[in-house]
Amino acid sequence: MSDATALTADRILDTAEEVLRRYGPAKATVLDVARALGVSHGSVYRHFASKTALRDAVAERWLARVSTPLIEVATGPGPAPQRLRRWLAELSGTKRRMAREDPELFDNFHQLTTLSEGAVANHLEVLAGQLSLIVADGMTAGEFTVPDPAVAGRALLQATARFHHPAHRADWHQPGLDDDMAAVVALLIDGLRTRPAT
Repeated sequence: MSDATALTADRILDTAEEVLRRYGPAKATVLDVARALGVSHGSVYRHFASKTALRDAVAERWLARVSTPLIEVATGPGPAPQRLRRWLAELSGTKRRMAREDPELFDNFHQLTTLSEGAVANHLEVLAGQLSLIVADGMTAGEFTVPDPAVAGRALLQATARFHHPAHRADWHQPGLDDDMAAVVALLIDGLRTRPAT
């Protein structure tokens, strides 16, 4: 591509993902991305002010592939306990599938996201917010009783980290993982249903 006027942020991000796959996050540079696009690195910098900005945008886009489909579960129909189970199963299943189908790319993006603290913080906030929506719906329907759905949403995300956080990837192939997750989720749902003592 020689015409820099046709260069878009999405095209740059697509190419940056391929460059990351080829070189890894530690070695990939803006110059590598520009070369792959057939433009000057200045053309890339017109869309992304720095290597950090480009890296963060790639990380945000990758993380959005995980969080965006989950909003349909969070806001969909059905009892809150069922939606909560489905949401957690979808999150875990998506991460495990990504790691299984393209382990090299998954490792590269995991490394990239550890360098993009802001992107990760935003991602976790989005996920916790979706869980909070489910909890709030459950409170409205009388299915859950908790003091604060936002606190509960963050706690649910943290309590289930073994099943979706890339730091626990080594555990994801263990037999019985799905049974362990079902037991943990059942315990969490029981806790959300607990009525305060009078």
